Amino acid sequence: MKIPHSFYLQPDVVAISKSLLGKYLFACIDGLLTGGYIVETEAYNGVVDKASHAYGHRVTPRTQIMFDEGGTAYVYLCYGIHEMFNIVTSVAGHAQAILIRAIEPTTGIDIMQARRNMPVVKSNITAGPGSVAKALGIDRKLNGISLQSDQLWLEDRGLNFTDEQIAAVPRIGVAYAGEDALLPYRFYVKGNIYVSKPNK
Repeated sequence: MKIPHSFYLQPDVVAISKSLLGKYLFACIDGLLTGGYIVETEAYNGVVDKASHAYGHRVTPRTQIMFDEGGTAYVYLCYGIHEMFNIVTSVAGHAQAILIRAIEPTTGIDIMQARRNMPVVKSNITAGPGSVAKALGIDRKLNGISLQSDQLWLEDRGLNFTDEQIAAVPRIGVAYAGEDALLPYRFYVKGNIYVSKPNK
């Protein structure tokens, strides 16, 4: 069962980001199914968050999707190299999004290996947002797609983590955001080998 659309419309992007740990993310691209459960996320709190692309109501062709109603994919290119998959949340106008930084792969691992050119499975196959997108075949063609679609969706299969099992720490690579860079908006499952480095 896909996670219902209403889940993504909740107002607290930080709480949603934490609750996504253990949810299963699936992509079916060109008939190839891949997926796994989420073990690392980062929350971006809209127009008031200096680390967010939408900070200060910045509306551009790239960020427009963030201002739409939640429950869609926001996929952008980072450093001209890596596709980055984010989940848009909240109601229209709030521009909140959650970056999926790592998953533990469970489905279609051989397909992920081929996409990542990785003959032997290593922990970095889906560690880091660029690796997640590449392994799952997610690119900017999926920008704006509904997470109720048959190409990209999430499921709740009853896997939950306690507060003691979850780390809440500052986000990675957002030093430009000043004091907002210190906010504990990155969540990961402690001890999981697929969490991106540094996992401190």
